[in-house]
Amino acid sequence: MSGRAQLMWDEAVTGYDFGPDHPMDPVRLALTRRLVDAFGLDREVDVVAAKPAGESTLRLVHREDYVEAVKAASADPGSADPSYGLGTMDDPAFAGMHEVSALIAGQSVGAAEAVWHGDALHAVNFAGGLHHAMPGGASGFCIYNDASLAIARLLELGAERVAYVDVDVHHGDGVQAAFWGDPRVLTISLHEHPRTLFPQTGWPEETGAEGAEGSAVNVALPAGTGDAGWLRAFHSVVPELIADFRPQVLVTQHGADTHFEDPLAHLAVSLDAQRAVQVACHELAHEYADGRWIALGGGGYAVVDVVPRSWTHLVAIAAGRPVDPETVIPESWRQEVFARTRQLAPARMTDGRWPVSWKDWESGYDPADRLDQAVVATRRAVFPLRGLLA
Repeated sequence: MSGRAQLMWDEAVTGYDFGPDHPMDPVRLALTRRLVDAFGLDREVDVVAAKPAGESTLRLVHREDYVEAVKAASADPGSADPSYGLGTMDDPAFAGMHEVSALIAGQSVGAAEAVWHGDALHAVNFAGGLHHAMPGGASGFCIYNDASLAIARLLELGAERVAYVDVDVHHGDGVQAAFWGDPRVLTISLHEHPRTLFPQTGWPEETGAEGAEGSAVNVALPAGTGDAGWLRAFHSVVPELIADFRPQVLVTQHGADTHFEDPLAHLAVSLDAQRAVQVACHELAHEYADGRWIALGGGGYAVVDVVPRSWTHLVAIAAGRPVDPETVIPESWRQEVFARTRQLAPARMTDGRWPVSWKDWESGYDPADRLDQAVVATRRAVFPLRGLLA
């Protein structure tokens, strides 16, 4: 097995562009790639452009009629069928939509193949993590669900246990739906509570279909949750479940929209806490999955201040060359940011909260605390189904 990580990248993924007024600005991908290069991380990984996902691959998750609807809208955006979630405010149709969506999906499928076959120990596709797309429809800025397709490809290749951990601020509903009845896949999502955020799913009681009880795990966090609470929730649920499940591959989704600057949600997490969870996922992969780790991007709409820094940390961790949070960002990148966006770029790879800290669950919990109530609800719903103490 190669010790080098793969960075899945084709410049054409920046064509995933819903238009100038849409919050998912593809500049976030371009700026992340440039920051990766500015730190020399492109020399520490194998940069690989995988082929687009073909129709047979897309149909591992998506219905044939939906793929045909995407292709039709891609060829003629004015004909987009809103019954498939296309041509809507969240998912406007654009020319070439099928091709670039299949390309992004192909990077995640390629990552899965590389890790499963031993060509790389870790693989990162920060253009991916489009976790809301459903088998029969677009949703939440997501056309094809590359995370689900990567997992489906792993199962097709013979994997018997795949764990998916999603720390985007929004519930990983599309991945949960794809594997709702499949006990080979453990899906864990930490997200803002469905009462206050799209897609209004991800309640702790959502635990999987009959025959796969306990294979879906949801931690619904109160709006306003900050670093200490977010990390406490993660460490109170995820490691114990991963240790019990012992996946052959760990797939993680690192949406950066948990950040306190994100304009579309209501958590208050720092870049430093995001980095701490990336480190934890890397460690879990090595402890329980023989190091096999596929890391994806996701949401994130503070496209200058947050997303590039967060995902550059992710690439660096996967490359085995973590960037110290106090590191000064190269001036060349800051100049490029200003040239592209007319925004001032951040100066360091930290929000000034490193090192972050949290209280272990073993130290006891406060039944009156809303964060602790959320953790208790998840543990009580899922842990007994898996033979674990709640």
